[in-house]
Amino acid sequence: MAKEVKPKLWEAIVILLLMLVIMGIGIIELHLTPVVPILMVILLLIFWGKLRGFSWDDINDSFVMGVKNGIIPLFIFLLIGSLIGVWIMAGVIPTLMVYGFHILSIRWFLPSVFLMCAFVGCFIGSAFTIISTVGIAAMGIGITMGINPAMIAGAVVSGAVFSDKMSPLSATTNLASAIAGDDLYNHIKNMMWSTVPAFVISLVLFSIIGGNHHAASLTKITSTSRVLMNNFTISIWMLIPVLLLLICAWTKIPTIPTLFINILVSIIIILVNPKHHYSFTKIADVMQNGFKINTTNPEINQILNRGGISSMMGTMTLIIIALALGGLLINLGVINVVMDRFSSHIKSTGMLVLSTVLAAIGVNIFIGEQYLSIILPGTAFKADYQKAGLAPEALGRTLEDGGAVINYLVPWGVAGVFVANTLNVPTLHYLPFVFFSLLCPVFSILSGFTGIGMKRLNQK
Repeated sequence: MAKEVKPKLWEAIVILLLMLVIMGIGIIELHLTPVVPILMVILLLIFWGKLRGFSWDDINDSFVMGVKNGIIPLFIFLLIGSLIGVWIMAGVIPTLMVYGFHILSIRWFLPSVFLMCAFVGCFIGSAFTIISTVGIAAMGIGITMGINPAMIAGAVVSGAVFSDKMSPLSATTNLASAIAGDDLYNHIKNMMWSTVPAFVISLVLFSIIGGNHHAASLTKITSTSRVLMNNFTISIWMLIPVLLLLICAWTKIPTIPTLFINILVSIIIILVNPKHHYSFTKIADVMQNGFKINTTNPEINQILNRGGISSMMGTMTLIIIALALGGLLINLGVINVVMDRFSSHIKSTGMLVLSTVLAAIGVNIFIGEQYLSIILPGTAFKADYQKAGLAPEALGRTLEDGGAVINYLVPWGVAGVFVANTLNVPTLHYLPFVFFSLLCPVFSILSGFTGIGMKRLNQK
């Protein structure tokens, strides 16, 4: 905080409640995009900050501090926009769709997508990459089969979140482990107590709701496959970029150079393809503005007309505004006052875990930033876990269950905005079907109150 002006607890609570009311009415009742309600909340905070004695420099510094936390994810989104465009142009996503039509049945489609995203994502360690590649292909296959897009998105996000939580290559997993102060692999092992039951129940639920779908018309699937094969090169060689993602992850190459390498290889595949004679100028246009195609199949056009840096501009605008809001809430002391009060009224292990989970969810809702939902509660409650005799693994798991997995369910959160824009499904539509993210906090809280899986200091 730029100056020692601490808001009172009642002020902070009133501000947070007003935020919920403004954003709830704007987004749920009036069906506005989150941008306008968030701007109204920012205006409210600016007026309150001035009344409480903060200078314009304090407020400006808050914006800078908030947006700074999202620079890396924002740049990654630009690269993912380009990657989606060149993957479609090269035939990578169309090939995944055609092969998927032959491999996946409608009866087991949703659980298969959940398992596929979870398995592949564990090797890649990036939920955003899984959602923007395998996820788009899964959406194309499922929509052709006549499955509800919100359910498909729920299966994709659930699998991607599982991998983001359990992969040793995941940024959020490494961050939670570092904040808690535990060994990375002990951290992953201890997360099994909440992750395994959430995973199993999610798989069962996807199997149940997936079984309610009737078989898609074979004629429709055949027609869609034919359109794809007529307009793209469908070949096992088109899966080279997918394999490259796995290799880069396995060799621990960071996300940004991995995306650059994959874009470059995809461009080479496009240029050497004898079926299509695309110029580099056309490829550059796709990287900027996305892929465009006009086939006889409207669903194919809707699925594949996407990608490009420009497609990420709306996402990035909303994220920048949400991050600016987060910076204000932190720098003006609103979030810290509430979390300090939370940590000072804890009487049991169950209440400690519950408070940590609620604080992490609150940061996701009010700030919308995944990393801060781990950092802020982790910093606030770390001493309390030590006083309670709990091992760092207990804190790390709770931070993941309440922080990392929830951001995908917040319409103005960094992850929620990205998913909605990439899969073309509004956050509130797919939210009820992201079973894994909804169940993880529940099992974490149950663990806190029952003591099952709560690792203590000096416990091997």
